[in-house]
Amino acid sequence: MSIRPLSLWESHESTGEISLRELFENPHLDLDGRTSEMGLEYLIFSVCRGGWPESLSPGTRKAQLQAARDCVSAVCLEDISRIGGKSRDGKLAERILRSYARHISSFASNRAMLADVTSSGVSCSMDTFEDYTGALRRLSVIDDTEAWCPPVRSRTAIRRSARRGFSDPSLAAALLGLSPGDLELGMKTFGLMFLQMCIRDLKAYTAGEKGRIASLHDRYGLEADIVLHLDDGRYALIECRLGGSGIEKGAGQVIKIRDLIRKHNTEERQVMLREPDLLIVLTGGEMAYTRPDGVKVIPLGCLRD
Repeated sequence: MSIRPLSLWESHESTGEISLRELFENPHLDLDGRTSEMGLEYLIFSVCRGGWPESLSPGTRKAQLQAARDCVSAVCLEDISRIGGKSRDGKLAERILRSYARHISSFASNRAMLADVTSSGVSCSMDTFEDYTGALRRLSVIDDTEAWCPPVRSRTAIRRSARRGFSDPSLAAALLGLSPGDLELGMKTFGLMFLQMCIRDLKAYTAGEKGRIASLHDRYGLEADIVLHLDDGRYALIECRLGGSGIEKGAGQVIKIRDLIRKHNTEERQVMLREPDLLIVLTGGEMAYTRPDGVKVIPLGCLRD
């Protein structure tokens, strides 16, 4: 698999009313009144369909949803055995991918996922598991998010494991056999896949600035879903929430991290940390605005590079 999935802006679904580049240049940009045309039902369908160019061709919804399934089949039956010229078992590859899908957006360890893979009696060693996942990374199928570990908590508090993910959330939906209707009934699962769609799009929008994406999560519940770094040192703390009360919770998280950085800088003046340039909650809603505390609430469906 060598085709990069398209962002919502590239697939002409985001209105593009908010430029991420412009927002970094002008953090006080007035966002009020800028809107997305993607309702929740449309977002759910977009997650299941994915950003595959062939899925965007005119056709039935069923045909559009088939692209991700075809991609999974091609990876397991053909592509994975092309990496390093080494024959690999397509059924085992699919089992490993399904475990990844079940753990999407989590911080599951390799050991936990291997136990999941072998729970039904399938034989797979850790060396084999790591060989397969390494090949799947080289194919740009699985795409983990590294941990960001600023010294604002003790070293034992901050989790250093990667957040598990895919290059496109539609792969997880296809592997788990989830339709748009299933996700409408399982909003928690949709929320995890929405996070992956946000990561996919942000990587596309910051490719020109050599953007790097990480995440922060500690054992006390402090988290930032996405820490988006530009190559010039600027960065944003981003929470991804579908809407409702989640926006308030997400804003509270990024503000708390910023305040911990400020506290660190007053106590450790010899090793100062840069404060975040932007605090953002990306949502599945339709209206953008700036909260009184300065946090930008931005629908994913109106963002662009």
